[in-house]
Amino acid sequence: MSGDGGRGPASSRRDAQGRERGAARAAGRGARTASAPSQRRREADVARTAAFDVLRAVRETDSYANLVLPPLLRERRINGRDAGFATELAYGALRLQGRYDAIIEQCAARPVGAIDAPVLDVLRLGAHQLLGMRVPAHAAVSETVGLARQQVGTGAAQFVNAVLRAVSKEPLDVWLQRIGDAADPAGDAPLERLAVVESHPTWVVRALREALVAHGRPADEIDALLRADNDAPRVTLVARPGLATAEEVVAELPESRIGQWAPTAVVLDSGDPASLPGVRRGAVGVQDEGSQLTALALAEAPVEGRDERWLDLCAGPGGKAALLGALAAGRGARLVANEVQPHRARLVERALAALPDGAVEAVRVGDGRTVGEQEPAAYDRVLVDAPCTGLGALRRRPEARWRRSPADLAGLGELQRALLGSALQAVRVGGVVAYVTCSPHLVETQLVVKDAVRAAGRAGLQVEVLDAREPMRRLAPEIDLADRVDVQLWPHVHGTDAMHLTLLRRVG
Repeated sequence: MSGDGGRGPASSRRDAQGRERGAARAAGRGARTASAPSQRRREADVARTAAFDVLRAVRETDSYANLVLPPLLRERRINGRDAGFATELAYGALRLQGRYDAIIEQCAARPVGAIDAPVLDVLRLGAHQLLGMRVPAHAAVSETVGLARQQVGTGAAQFVNAVLRAVSKEPLDVWLQRIGDAADPAGDAPLERLAVVESHPTWVVRALREALVAHGRPADEIDALLRADNDAPRVTLVARPGLATAEEVVAELPESRIGQWAPTAVVLDSGDPASLPGVRRGAVGVQDEGSQLTALALAEAPVEGRDERWLDLCAGPGGKAALLGALAAGRGARLVANEVQPHRARLVERALAALPDGAVEAVRVGDGRTVGEQEPAAYDRVLVDAPCTGLGALRRRPEARWRRSPADLAGLGELQRALLGSALQAVRVGGVVAYVTCSPHLVETQLVVKDAVRAAGRAGLQVEVLDAREPMRRLAPEIDLADRVDVQLWPHVHGTDAMHLTLLRRVG
């Protein structure tokens, strides 16, 4: 959301400069006028302070912005356009951190590593207001300097003022050319240029381009994919079958619309989903449309014989489990939800609380890697929503791109293979397993499936890979899918997270 105006708490508004106006500003005008000029703008407004606190939590405690910001806004009673301003400011500064750091280095004439971390957080917030939001330059600078005085002191505020004034002298397109040229001075390093301009680590750019090609798409789509990663996604709701329909949700919410692909999806154009009655009672959840499609496709895939017992092997935090449980209830089946972390298992229990009696057999705390040995051939459908790098959800988890490294792939790959192997043991002959990741990385998708199928064969299990496009197209007839039996969704093509789906049937 843009920062050019908005209603905040206590009926305040933001003017064209991004500052509060109306009753809240008028109430403080007398005190501000009485202050000495050196004392003015020492305090930042609540929205900018909230955004700064989010960046600090992400940096200091490895928190996730999407988990920190909503409760912070509620606790401080920041709502309306002020909440939208704080959200765009925090998420945008985190997503575009690489771009802004390159610009800040040129304006500060020093590496960002030589700038104190809290000061750098303030500079990133200021850069985003100047180059990524519709906040006039003088307001962006003055308000951010006020934030700096409040959070890091007068001396640092002077530095922030100088750097941001330098940033404000050029428009975004000029800065992109400059930082691109600095990253690729000889013109022979296009990925390095693209990485800094579109604010992704170079290794991620390379991996995503390889994934595009391997999943049947042109390599030159990488530009569009990276830009889509930098777009703020709309909130997508899931209407859980038997509890609500997408049409009912839209009828209750004037600022919403039916999703593009999943029959259960509703796109929320504005508003806080936590305040919605359907969300509060568990009939509706917040879930990306691509995530919904993968769970729906598992339920849509044909099984041979009975269809009574389903398993979500890695169920936390419970979104897919709730959708599967609702679908199972409609067919007289029951769901077992397994989660290794007790606190995430509690989230699963809350997500499943609204399902009808009998739909959920159990929510268990256990290691998914051992379920296949403990319960061989016990399930008709198994979902493996495997832990992964999350490179497919960079729109929603803005800090994730800066936390992951290629070294993470080895450990995750070992875990992913073990979980898929356990699922193939746990499913009965004729049953179906869905292997799902929120990452398109080949090491986490195609290579894991290939290795797990080979390992299953060595263990005496016979497995065939199904054509996942068939159930997906029954759900979304017009969806653009590559000429492969697995399914890879993309933000720039489908408007979803980059979810991967492979369907496998146990045949012996």
